Amino acid sequence: MADNPIDVYLNDHLGGAMLGSELAEQILDRSEGTPLGEVMMAIADEIEEDREALEELMDKLGTERNAVKQVSGWVAEKATRVKFSGIGSGEPDHGMFMALETLRLGVAGKKCLWLALEQVQDSHEVLRETDFTRLIDRATTQEQTLERERMAAGELALRAS
Repeated sequence: MADNPIDVYLNDHLGGAMLGSELAEQILDRSEGTPLGEVMMAIADEIEEDREALEELMDKLGTERNAVKQVSGWVAEKATRVKFSGIGSGEPDHGMFMALETLRLGVAGKKCLWLALEQVQDSHEVLRETDFTRLIDRATTQEQTLERERMAAGELALRAS
């Protein structure tokens, strides 16, 4: 694995993207048949498309995958299944709230990635071919949608009984 800063940065984000994609699917599965499930159907697909866009960009740049970072993202998502299920706290509403908050933070990180790459796209021909405006706008919309759902879930989870 090269020590090229952009390769390291992209691999860090790929690990996060794998976690985000899996977490979005987890939330979708748990909310199937609900209004949140309808929202998550679109967002989960977009998050997966964004992960694929990152992988394509890495391929075009010749960035090798760091298996440790990929496995770490996968393992982290598997660990969240228990935490976010509500088994630990006995409160499924709290688990959903925390899952949405985690995913919302991940999308914010993804937006930071796209903004950083847009900033240096003149330094890399491959980056000049990427429509970062579209990716940034989509991340912004995902953030807004997830924030709305996070707040609704937080009201259920944190309301005094």
